[in-house]
Amino acid sequence: MTSLFQRSKEIILENQNSSGGYIASPNFSTYHYSWFRDSSFIAYSMNSIGEHHSADKFHQWAAENILKREETIQRAIQKAQNGFPLGEQDILHTRYGLTGNVSDEDWPNFQLDGFGTWLWALAEHQKLSGFRASTTTLRAAGLLGQYLGALWHLPCYDSWEEFPDKIHTYTLAAIYAGLNADIEGIKGKYEQQLAEISSFILNNAVTEDRLIKYIGSVDVDANLIGISVPYNLIAPTNPLMIATVKKIEEKLIHGGGLHRYSSDTYFGGGEWVLLTAWLGWYYLAAGEVQKAKQALAWVEAQADAANQLPEQVPNTLNDKSFYQYWVDRWGNIANPLLWSHAQYIILYTALNEVNGL
Repeated sequence: MTSLFQRSKEIILENQNSSGGYIASPNFSTYHYSWFRDSSFIAYSMNSIGEHHSADKFHQWAAENILKREETIQRAIQKAQNGFPLGEQDILHTRYGLTGNVSDEDWPNFQLDGFGTWLWALAEHQKLSGFRASTTTLRAAGLLGQYLGALWHLPCYDSWEEFPDKIHTYTLAAIYAGLNADIEGIKGKYEQQLAEISSFILNNAVTEDRLIKYIGSVDVDANLIGISVPYNLIAPTNPLMIATVKKIEEKLIHGGGLHRYSSDTYFGGGEWVLLTAWLGWYYLAAGEVQKAKQALAWVEAQADAANQLPEQVPNTLNDKSFYQYWVDRWGNIANPLLWSHAQYIILYTALNEVNGL
């Protein structure tokens, strides 16, 4: 029987288009796109197991799509710097067809976290692979750095494509990681913005000595894990991060897996495979190896007979009445989800490194 680790690798490579883009899920029509957010983590997972050419193809695809929209980026930067509001025509879309096309379908497109994550992942790609980014890729990265540096303070959709009128803590951290990435033309260029983002989070996104989902909220979101791992804005053992994860555990673990946030109703608001693996990744960074192993075991138990990992599982739901609503609207829960397999690979590989395997 093929191991889940091997099958995860196969699923990702089989579902990477010749263009370099990774499809989010091959069996869920709404996800027949490539998101910068998902795909950056997928590319990182490929780097973590030595599949550097797969990651490199994605980064080339990403750079090409950014440069195709240079006029849009420059217009957004100019408007933001002059205090003018941005329209739909002034923003980079968050998802693309595998050939780089954009859909006319109405979608929550103004999201900034995925672009910060791409810059982080590109820096990791260079470090882990030893590949040097091409002139084209560096130009795209530089352009995107300017975009994020000018727009970071604006409200936008969060990583779950919701709450567009809010400023999200996770989004700020992803932008911070992007502007702090060790990339030629990025590193050292945005010290003012980095200081402003860090100060903004500490002054506005903390309550009861823990982080909050977005400015003005008192809730936590599982994505807050990313502020520490991998974005490294706050260390895993910092008391602020420890208190945040403790609240996440209290509020968002009702079964064995991790929910997104307390009021989530997407497919009823189930337990997310990728988030549980992500929590395990944090546990490892914080030195809690046994907890990381438990997270890995839960993730592995969610694989189906074909060793496919879904987006979420409806074991415990925040609101059962919304489960059938989403099934009727979009079909069954996405399975496989490449991001779930990527986060599993990341955790599995990191645990093996800790165990000296």
